[in-house]
Amino acid sequence: MAETPLSVPLDRTSPIPLYFQLARELERRIREGELPPGTRLENEILLAGRLGLSRPTLRRAIGYLVDQGLLVRKRGVGTQVVTPRARRPVESSSLYDDLDRAGRRPRTEVLALSVRPAPEAVAHRLEVAPGTEVYALERLRYAGGEPLALMRNHLPLDLVALDPDRLAETGLYRLLRAGGVAVKTASQSIGARGATAAEARALGEAPGAPLLTMDRVAYDDTGRAVEAGSHVYRASRYSFELTLTG
Repeated sequence: MAETPLSVPLDRTSPIPLYFQLARELERRIREGELPPGTRLENEILLAGRLGLSRPTLRRAIGYLVDQGLLVRKRGVGTQVVTPRARRPVESSSLYDDLDRAGRRPRTEVLALSVRPAPEAVAHRLEVAPGTEVYALERLRYAGGEPLALMRNHLPLDLVALDPDRLAETGLYRLLRAGGVAVKTASQSIGARGATAAEARALGEAPGAPLLTMDRVAYDDTGRAVEAGSHVYRASRYSFELTLTG
């Protein structure tokens, strides 16, 4: 399929970042069928020039849509539109909130909290430059006195001030909401694997026991990546129940 030249109006006086304006307009066109699956975007240099954007700004917009499952980059082919996947709006949902609503008496043990340079993979997920300092935290979540989940998260430093006592008292998303951060959507993948020896010890399982996994990047109402999480759950104690929307 031939490359599709794009013309997208951008408001350079708006407080909304240019990359997010572009991403949201392309998302609209994809979801409404104006850019059907298989549509190939022109190469980044041409597209950035056409739209009057810097290449990093364009790449950020494309990266956002890749994370949303709307675009895919293929070596030797370029960037293509794919069939939109089902997404789960997370609003303010979190494991802590879910357990609390269910009367499961959530409790958190903070295993680690530090500020460190973001490795390349974390930087990509949070859409920051590699080496940018971020929060790195690891927590063990209990439900009704039993260990349930081992959670590793990275967050930008300028969102909220984190400390072990506050994290032990309540959920991470509650702290974000209290700090004025409106978590609206997330890109997440769910899988399964066997527990490592360290995970088994923390969760009270045997090595190799089945674990459910969830990797997620959460975004606020401006489209900024505000949290990247990698969690494992005891399959013997937990299951995912998702409400999917198109």
